[in-house]
Amino acid sequence: MSTLYQPSGLDHVFVYGTLRRGGANDITRLDPPGRFVGAATVRGWLYSLGSYPGLLLDAQGPAVVGEVYALDPVLERVLDGIEELYPQQRDEYVKRRVAVEVAGRMLDCLIYEIHPRYVQGRRVLSPPDWLRHAPVAPTPAGDAGATGGRP
Repeated sequence: MSTLYQPSGLDHVFVYGTLRRGGANDITRLDPPGRFVGAATVRGWLYSLGSYPGLLLDAQGPAVVGEVYALDPVLERVLDGIEELYPQQRDEYVKRRVAVEVAGRMLDCLIYEIHPRYVQGRRVLSPPDWLRHAPVAPTPAGDAGATGGRP
């Protein structure tokens, strides 16, 4: 495995899990924040890995719900850190280039695809929308009226 950072050269990223708006790693709260381009889907199988999902791309799979954001090299490096591609260099996720339709136009997007060995024996999510399955963070004591959690 190379120890050098490897940017994708892409201008957009498709996110389907904790990086979606409202997710545990909401891309709009990162530094730099992602700029929303549009809602989208890709074909594949969405698996639960407990506190986060993994997506295996498959043209015969169901439409997995996600969002597309503008991507620059600084944000990509932050995302690589979250997905443990750099500097950690784990092999759980692989960067893929996938054409995604957003608001009637096709965009080449970066997708972090799970390595198949990490989803063996894991549950396929149906519907394939992580935010409908994501664990709800407990409300801090004394904050019963907070609206920050999911309904």
